[in-house]
Amino acid sequence: MANVGVLGAGSWGTALSILLHENGHKVTIWSIDAAEVKLLSEKREHETKLPGVKIPEAIQITNELREAIEGKDFLVLAVPSPFTRATAKKMKPYVAEGQIIVDVAKGIEESSLMTLSMQIEEEIPQADVAVLSGPSHAEEVGRKLPTTCVVGAKSRKTAEYLQSMFISKVFRVYTSPDILGIELGGSLKNVIALAAGIADGLGYGDNTKAALITRGIAEIARLGVKMGGKIETFTGLTGIGDLIVTCASVHSRNRKAGYLIGQGRTMQQAMDEVQMVVEGVYSAKAARALASKYGVSMPIVEQVNEVLFEGKDPAKAVEELMMRESKSEHASLPWTGEE
Repeated sequence: MANVGVLGAGSWGTALSILLHENGHKVTIWSIDAAEVKLLSEKREHETKLPGVKIPEAIQITNELREAIEGKDFLVLAVPSPFTRATAKKMKPYVAEGQIIVDVAKGIEESSLMTLSMQIEEEIPQADVAVLSGPSHAEEVGRKLPTTCVVGAKSRKTAEYLQSMFISKVFRVYTSPDILGIELGGSLKNVIALAAGIADGLGYGDNTKAALITRGIAEIARLGVKMGGKIETFTGLTGIGDLIVTCASVHSRNRKAGYLIGQGRTMQQAMDEVQMVVEGVYSAKAARALASKYGVSMPIVEQVNEVLFEGKDPAKAVEELMMRESKSEHASLPWTGEE
């Protein structure tokens, strides 16, 4: 049995806490919000973010950061990506040398273009930082529906340790050394999911959705490989797998926000209506900046930015994507017939 601290009491942090508890581990959940701690302690349910999923009495819920960190075998960092760096700064004094922190959020910092694990390593250099990602909506994990994820870590030992902590009959976990690829796939797919939602909001069909998913993973993989990620990662669970579920699922915050924008809401109105952090909005500018920095063509990401931040008509954005210069799908494939 492990002693685990989960930092962040949103839907994902709560769902993973229950999973770890049911795997036989001792779990403490921390929230920065004292009112949230009181509510969860009394109701034993996240009525707005994870309704119908009961939090076992044995799971401790606290507002004291030190209590959630010190003496724990490993930590799960589950705060929304815009708050990762600020939370890591607060955590640093209590994190022991070599203590494992597995980050489960998805995002890229706009100001620095750093992934979440990079931010954590910068703020808590003594930690052993890993990531957990994949096609895994909290609502389904909370209901114990079969789910598969990937743990990324620098060492096989850390990855396999975390694999053994999380894996269960309803939660299968693979391992990978490609932390960068995992994080890029998990972050950039949120931007493509906004595009998929916009297309749904405009009333487009399955053909459009399939095109966005397929060309979206092409954009993600182009950038990811240029940055040092591995192509295998983008064809796996944290690449195409996570992209499919985020573009298609009713649980997807990014798809829902995009749908509302396609229906005529502004970005802010859509975020307010979703009532949860829409990670793709925070990653969109960073994705465009990375594309520029590495000289990679990402037309879907570009159009999403123009819709979100420059007031572009979503229908016009789709038209421009469709009417781009004609090209081969895979330029590297040779022609063997007559020229």
